[in-house]
Amino acid sequence: MTSPRAVDIARDLVDELLARGTTEAVLAPGSRSGPLALALHAADEQGLLRLHVRVDEREAGFLALGLAKATGLPVPVVTTSGTAVANLHPALLEALHASAPVLAVTADRPGRLRGTGANQTTDQRRIFPHIRFVEGVAELAVGWGEDGPCHLNLELDQPLIEPMQWRFTTLRRSVETPAPAVTVVDPGPRTVVLAGDGAGDGAALLAESGGWPLLADPSSGARRGESAIATYRLLLDHFAPRIERVVSFGHATLSRSVTALLSRSDVDIVHVGDQSTFPVPAGERVTFVESVETIGRPADDWLDAWQEADRRVRAGLPSAEVFDIAQAAWSAAADGLLFIGSSNPVRDLDLVGDPARPPRRVLANRGLAGIDGALSTAIGAALARPDRKALGVVGDLTFLHGSNGLLIGPAEPRPDLTIVVVSDDGGSIFATLEQGSADYAVAFERVYATPTGARIAELCAGYGIAYERVSAAALPAALTQEARGVRVLEVPVSREDRRALAEACVRSAHEALDRMTP
Repeated sequence: MTSPRAVDIARDLVDELLARGTTEAVLAPGSRSGPLALALHAADEQGLLRLHVRVDEREAGFLALGLAKATGLPVPVVTTSGTAVANLHPALLEALHASAPVLAVTADRPGRLRGTGANQTTDQRRIFPHIRFVEGVAELAVGWGEDGPCHLNLELDQPLIEPMQWRFTTLRRSVETPAPAVTVVDPGPRTVVLAGDGAGDGAALLAESGGWPLLADPSSGARRGESAIATYRLLLDHFAPRIERVVSFGHATLSRSVTALLSRSDVDIVHVGDQSTFPVPAGERVTFVESVETIGRPADDWLDAWQEADRRVRAGLPSAEVFDIAQAAWSAAADGLLFIGSSNPVRDLDLVGDPARPPRRVLANRGLAGIDGALSTAIGAALARPDRKALGVVGDLTFLHGSNGLLIGPAEPRPDLTIVVVSDDGGSIFATLEQGSADYAVAFERVYATPTGARIAELCAGYGIAYERVSAAALPAALTQEARGVRVLEVPVSREDRRALAEACVRSAHEALDRMTP
């Protein structure tokens, strides 16, 4: 039986992508993927989709992730064979745990060469454990529901490329999504609504209709409205004995106090989702549902008590440059897009991000909460939303780890994106954890803090990225300036007092709560 021509496979792939509504595609060039590259370039030239080319496959994967998270549409990332394929793994893992529709399209040698010493040949099939795998475009059409990532491996034989006129089918396939089953919860028990990463509007709407406190991560999409409690992380221990029920949305992994709440066996917990987004093994009193509503509001002062405590604790928070930086970025992105890096930046925003004036969209890589690929994810999200002001806030290690995301060719689309680097020369998050105690002081700097002494200004210059070093006090003014392309604002801070700051926050919260009328 004659194998399909490589160019026909490439055309069929673009037809399938367009049928799914794909508007963005990412390519990391190579020889074996040649026909796929030409097909995507032709579709770009015809205005059917927008192509983004990157030379680093890992960053290409995270760029596709950012595009997919911001649009909700499937985004392919195309690579050649060999080690190029393996470099997609980090982004696909994040996409898996964030349910983002990233499609890894990997070009492969013909199956007859598998197991031989042929150049750039390894067994690429099912190279990504737990990622849905399909072989061939026809199987993709029926084997991927876009509720997470997928791996499509295409065996392409010679001749790889041939002169041809690329013609594509542009009819979009209609997809009907069944309405979720609604679970109604009564208004009686003292309830808190918990919104983790990607929770969406449902959490905010439920809290508002039920008159319950809303404990929302910055990247939940729900941190808004009068029910939202900004300093919930510092209040949970105080209110924990009085909580009778939790309604949980999204993927909550940001704080240990929230994890402890969801681990309790003495309260009823209703989680919108399944075990894959519930951060602890579900106990007997955990119920998984598709959606939830309530009727009526409790006639008590439960929400009032949380709001008053929140006002007092927010007023008593110690001043700190890192909080000023977080609040400046949050405020500057009020009408736009904000991407938040892992470790301390997202936790700082969790304390000071004002629910009264939230950004229109907040994204973070909280599926696995890693620091890799943050810049490319932010760039992808900003590219997908050019109508919105776009900001990113990351630590210096996160910036350095993903700096190849700034490697963008002169012909490639570039977003208007400001990246704020909270630069303390190391991993200050560890100072707030157990390893930051005096018991581990001898080893701390080398194996946890990992200072680099890297010069971010020179790195940006090498990539042709606009750069400015600003103080925390000058940051708000700098953020009023419109970005033209990608620019970096490095804000130097000290990490010497990180552990003391965390302890001061807890102490000030206790003092504020002690002054409240019982």
